[in-house]
Amino acid sequence: MREALRGLTTRGRSFLAAAAAAGISAIVLGERDLLRVAVLLAALPLLAAAYVGRSRYKLACTRSLEPGRAPVGSSARVILRLQNLSRLPTGTLLLEDKLPYALGSRPRVVLERLGAHQASSVAYTVRADVRGRYPIGPLVIRLTDPFGLCELTRSFPSIDRLTVIPQVYPLPTVRLGGEYAGTGDSRARSVAVHGEDDAATREYRRGDDLRRVHWRSTARTGELMVRREEQPWESRATVVLDTRVYAHRGEGPTASFEWAVSATASIAMHLRQAGYKLRLVTGSGIDIDAYEGGESLILDTLADVKLDRHGDIALLVEQVRRRSDGGLVVGIFGSLTVAEAELLTGLRGNGATCIGFAVDSSTWVSMTPGERQEADREHAAAALALVHAGWRSVPVTHGATLPNLWPAAARGSSGFAWRAAMAETVGGVIR
Repeated sequence: MREALRGLTTRGRSFLAAAAAAGISAIVLGERDLLRVAVLLAALPLLAAAYVGRSRYKLACTRSLEPGRAPVGSSARVILRLQNLSRLPTGTLLLEDKLPYALGSRPRVVLERLGAHQASSVAYTVRADVRGRYPIGPLVIRLTDPFGLCELTRSFPSIDRLTVIPQVYPLPTVRLGGEYAGTGDSRARSVAVHGEDDAATREYRRGDDLRRVHWRSTARTGELMVRREEQPWESRATVVLDTRVYAHRGEGPTASFEWAVSATASIAMHLRQAGYKLRLVTGSGIDIDAYEGGESLILDTLADVKLDRHGDIALLVEQVRRRSDGGLVVGIFGSLTVAEAELLTGLRGNGATCIGFAVDSSTWVSMTPGERQEADREHAAAALALVHAGWRSVPVTHGATLPNLWPAAARGSSGFAWRAAMAETVGGVIR
């Protein structure tokens, strides 16, 4: 009862205040009829508090998200199903689902009555413009009497999470080249020459079947050599995301880093659908392999990726090289210096084909004409160094769309083109 009295609404407290005023006036004026009014005014909120406080409902709630993984800028539908498990009908119920600020205001729904063992479903829509994982819940239920004089709060402990993933854009099919690598004992070779199987030799290991000994190679090398088991050729690709905080500019969903994350997700999904065995590496220490059904793992990982204040290109190169096995390397880099672009030469090992999207993050902010010209010159010099490092360099400026840039990944930009661009830098615009 004490909890119920604390749950009196403004209306209920006003009734008690009016009852006190009427009672005092009745005593002073000697009006018995006014005293009866005072008793009635006081009895109504007290009876309402007793009614709500003694209500013992058994309620069950389930929440479902459609979909549970939504792209940035799209909407998701939240469905709440409330069931009365007791034999007593409920009073008026006010439902309020707790939401983070990024998903909008808290939805409120009024249910007038739930009969015995009756269920009812309500739905609302949320929208997020920033990627991430957002908790939805717990659901708070406010029990009230028919007159709105008393209100008690109950909550369900369950919380669901909505994953807002980066925007994925469909990309045109282009021939990237140099993407094939072998598995197991095999090494990267030209598929056009060797076909889809590798039957080369290796050194004899204890336990190998002697019937696999390759006597011609044994005679040539002076060591016992055996035939390798045939290994299927496969397409392998490593997608690298630069997460250095000082390499990106802009704020919120329009920042250059958000463009880079969306591009990483789009490229990764495109390569996975093309049959590539994919690896995702970021400057913040993420290093995952995506095999069968790896699309959700990649998107969930990119939903949480953040800028790293301690990121470094040298550390990123070392992380990629730690398990590098050739194939295709696609990097999405923020602003680079010439020295940092030269460090990326280290990823050219094992005959890898390297494609770099050089994001000029300075175009995401306003600059004076002099600052713009200097920033463009530095970006062109870094992109030229990237070409000299053996990369196919694709320049990215604010407003560029990945589907339009993707065909350039097949050919890249030549050193001659970048020298010409630097020579024609006029008024801060690279022609």
